[in-house]
Amino acid sequence: MPDDQPATSAPRPAAAAEIPVIDLTPLQTGGAAGLAATAEAIGQACRGLGFFYVAGHGVPEAARTAVFDAAHRFFALPEEEKRALSIERSPHNRGYVALAGEILDPSIPADRKEAFNIGLDLTPDDPEVVAGAPFRGVNQWPDLAGWRATMIDYFERMHALGTLLHRAIAVDLGMPAEHFAPLVDRPMAILRLLHYPAEPPAADGAIGAGAHTDYGNLTLLATDGVGGLEVRTRAGEWIAAPHVPGAFVCNIGDLLMRWSNDRYASTPHRVVNREGRERYSVAFFFDPNPDAPIACLPTCVAPDRPARYPPTTGAQYLAERLDATFEFRKKA
Repeated sequence: MPDDQPATSAPRPAAAAEIPVIDLTPLQTGGAAGLAATAEAIGQACRGLGFFYVAGHGVPEAARTAVFDAAHRFFALPEEEKRALSIERSPHNRGYVALAGEILDPSIPADRKEAFNIGLDLTPDDPEVVAGAPFRGVNQWPDLAGWRATMIDYFERMHALGTLLHRAIAVDLGMPAEHFAPLVDRPMAILRLLHYPAEPPAADGAIGAGAHTDYGNLTLLATDGVGGLEVRTRAGEWIAAPHVPGAFVCNIGDLLMRWSNDRYASTPHRVVNREGRERYSVAFFFDPNPDAPIACLPTCVAPDRPARYPPTTGAQYLAERLDATFEFRKKA
């Protein structure tokens, strides 16, 4: 979604109540009562700003440190080594995205960031890979000692955390807690390493990441403490999302908005490197399985609230969004 305000307009700091911190300990150890309480807190956040932090998630700090260290190692490689793993070699959204290789907001120049995408780690003889199923391909890996193992470990931890959050979301939306489980067990999820150069907003309007909504169900973001993430409120005002040590920033995406028939609303956000410092972040985009049917949940439809979206599938929707984002996909 394009921004309608200049990126040079400084946001105000977010008030604590605007982006709540939700402790997931009750969800993991509190039985039915903990599930219900967490579902209510997450549902309130998703019906509000659409952004919240999660603490008490059980992901060791060592795993976060390891993935950030690995990101630093990869982005420090020579450009030709990174480009040898270009996402343009993969129709399955895996690999390196060069600086200015992505346009999230078509009203301004390309994003001032580079990235590396890692998906569900499949072998070349996996039946879906052999069949050429959409978003079912092998990952591209740099030749860095221990790098692949670090990424697979982190991916699996994020997959487990995202699945846990879906239990609370299902309950909040009036469905059984395990409703989403078979729809996200082999997800199109992408673990994305991000690097923003040490440069402030450009005179031509280019920023780190243009204003956009995320495409899938949930995003779990780890940040390095350098500011830059900005979120647009329902009133159209930009607020700066602060770094909360140890917590993940979580926001819902467009597919979950469709599933909930707009009971939840995905929220535009952007990255503006106002400090002019080098910035790293690690995002986990939790998209559903490619063949997951995306239709408004029956609990979110009523005579006075008919379904607002036609049915689609996870793969069909993601392909449409990526085709609009990457120039090389438009030419394919």
